[in-house]
Amino acid sequence: MHIALYKPDIPQNTAAIIRLGACLKLKIHIIEPCGFDLHDPRFKRVAMDYLGFCKIFRYKNYDKFINKNKKKRIVLMTTKAKKNYHRFNFKKNDILLFGRESAGVPESLHKTIKNKLKVPMNKKTRSLNVAISVAIISAEALRQNNLLK
Repeated sequence: MHIALYKPDIPQNTAAIIRLGACLKLKIHIIEPCGFDLHDPRFKRVAMDYLGFCKIFRYKNYDKFINKNKKKRIVLMTTKAKKNYHRFNFKKNDILLFGRESAGVPESLHKTIKNKLKVPMNKKTRSLNVAISVAIISAEALRQNNLLK
């Protein structure tokens, strides 16, 4: 199972997602540029020694990410989706794409990605923390594919 982060803004969130990836054997794809330096002490403090237990792929931009992952299905997680994540059939090699904390993904990406999902939430709230969203959705995707061991 794959998690992709589109130009992440917050080092602590990215580090928490990498730590989650290490614990759940998720492959993490980081689409740059990031809103922080990967040597940022806030990033290292949260990631701790988990970096070595997680496969991390870095891409200079979205086009390079797409070119390297042409055969995988990309599933965009967005508050703008109509379909809830628990009503979707995940596949083992799906890439679950999460947008920037500050702005999501550009409209141009929304138009090119067929599968878009959301976590149902209280209508009075704006969004979940991206690391929490990754945990919720990846757990369901792993469960569906019998990959939680």
